[in-house]
Amino acid sequence: MSVQVRGLHGQTVDVIGERIVRGDNAPGDLLYPDRIEAELGVSKTVVREALRVLASKGLIDSRQKRGTFVRPRADWNLLDADVLRWRGQGVPDANFLDDLAEVRAIVEPAGARLAARRRTEADLAALTEAIEQMDAAVGDVPATVEADLAFHRALLASAHNELLTGMEVVIEAGLRVRDSFVHGSDHAADDAVPAHRAVVDAIRAQDPDAAAHAVENLLAQAIADLRELIAEPGGSDGGASA
Repeated sequence: MSVQVRGLHGQTVDVIGERIVRGDNAPGDLLYPDRIEAELGVSKTVVREALRVLASKGLIDSRQKRGTFVRPRADWNLLDADVLRWRGQGVPDANFLDDLAEVRAIVEPAGARLAARRRTEADLAALTEAIEQMDAAVGDVPATVEADLAFHRALLASAHNELLTGMEVVIEAGLRVRDSFVHGSDHAADDAVPAHRAVVDAIRAQDPDAAAHAVENLLAQAIADLRELIAEPGGSDGGASA
């Protein structure tokens, strides 16, 4: 195969990274830069830089007399944005979705509590705009996914905690996989707009308990939609959580 001329470095990182995360190249397997150059039609410099990036993510390492090899999964930076994205490619994976659902259940209700105490008018405007985009995106899968992502980014931002906001990368990875799977199917999921509005209403009212509860209800609805979809004939067996 040959990658396009534009973005050679990034595309090379993606190709190799996806293969490693997917398991095509297992821990301990050797990677041969010259073979990658020939297969992808890229220069030594591009491959060298791509391997450097992958090493920074903990996926590979290089040793004298051994060469470049895939590191054990325990060494991977599983919270890296690219690694999360590669894990979410293709059919949803049960363990991946379950892990992300558990993280969301820990992070987002807590974020909503803080948002109810700290939100500004700008925060409320961002949350409301995301809901309006969600409402207007009915039938448009990419727009629906982006609107949902915008809402949950705004929710974490409303907590005004830099470290919590940093969890956006994990939340986004889980949402993008779940939303693309659910909204891209023929399954008629429940209208999520009212559940999102309930979160904003509680935050606007500065009621931390109600905000956390509203988020928990939203997550429960997301899980139910996904479970129902997977249970349908022909549904994926890739996972049962949001």
